[in-house]
Amino acid sequence: MTLSSPGNLDVADELLALLGATATESRPDIQLEALTLAVSADLPVLLWGEPGIGKTSALTQLADALDLPLTTVIASVHEPSDFAGLPVVGDDPAVQGVPMAPPDWAVRLARTGKGLLFLDELSTAPPAVQAALLRVVLERRVGALRLPPGIRIVAAANPRASAADGWELSAPLANRFVHLQWAYEHDVVVRGLGGTWPRARLPRLDAGRLPQAVALARRAVCGLLAARPALVHKLPNSETRRGGAWPSPRSWEMTLRLLAFATAANASRDALSLLVRGTVGDGPGLELLATLDRLDLPDPEDLLAAPESAVLPDRGDLRQAVLDAVVAAVRNQPDRSRWDAAWQILARALDSGAPDLVVVPATALAELRRDGWEVPATIERLSSAVTLSQRADHAAVSQRTDRAAVTQGESR
Repeated sequence: MTLSSPGNLDVADELLALLGATATESRPDIQLEALTLAVSADLPVLLWGEPGIGKTSALTQLADALDLPLTTVIASVHEPSDFAGLPVVGDDPAVQGVPMAPPDWAVRLARTGKGLLFLDELSTAPPAVQAALLRVVLERRVGALRLPPGIRIVAAANPRASAADGWELSAPLANRFVHLQWAYEHDVVVRGLGGTWPRARLPRLDAGRLPQAVALARRAVCGLLAARPALVHKLPNSETRRGGAWPSPRSWEMTLRLLAFATAANASRDALSLLVRGTVGDGPGLELLATLDRLDLPDPEDLLAAPESAVLPDRGDLRQAVLDAVVAAVRNQPDRSRWDAAWQILARALDSGAPDLVVVPATALAELRRDGWEVPATIERLSSAVTLSQRADHAAVSQRTDRAAVTQGESR
């Protein structure tokens, strides 16, 4: 059978249409959640991933789901003038100057007023093209044309090792993006090839939480940078790391915006982690997440005022931080009633968590006892737990010492 006749071509087109007809479903997808949140926050996003894992198809599906026209520009096959604009001599250059005319794709985008600008193969663009893209990504300017606010920018790149004639991303350009590591999930691919892909949706922002979201984001970012001034600007030493996410005043401003949007949208912790680490880097991002955890901790003074109703975090590290804060509050303002209240809080921690978490705070609290302060009844339960925990620690140390001695003897 050949496809030479029009009838056969029509049948082929029909088969292709059936193959291209797919459905979507609501399904948790951390990558899509992070991507749509960054798009909603109007921040440029750069998807990093190996060739063929679906970066381009993900952008196509995103544009369809959001009902936005998609304009794809292969950065590596364009000249710098395609982004900086071509000089056009007017009637009187001495008076009117020489305007920089934008390319046709930018004019079409400006006419539509909204859409997704997809800059593909960014890591194969030479340095001169990357330099021309700086104003496009940050200021949304292409030549003399300013893109309207409804345009969102998403880019894709392959790691240099797997890119065709790849270049490292320049530090100024890299610092303008939210970097997301894009990887395929086996179940998503299998179900997608079967005709059903995850549905991309813009996050639903709770209008009533907007002031709270902004306040939380500012408090978390400013609190971290006040305590860790070295993180305000930290340019990596290696060229490869400069082409990724690293902290600067610009990227911290982007992080603050993402944190506010994530809070207003009640985004998942995993998606927020991807976004924060993809903006200021893994180390600073994890420190910011730890700062957020501490912001949610109860005030030790509130706990001391009502120890019988104290609610402690479930996570062990956060619970330990709360108990340490309670002991520190008593140390700063020692008082018999506050000392007794702290013992009640430790007893609640013992009843609802691992005993080893109360060892250090109980020991520190016992050292704060003043003459004339009677030992509370709860201390007996705590002391037994502390003793058992200490015995377990000593036993573990003894076992490790014995094993080391046996190993050393065998080696001789």
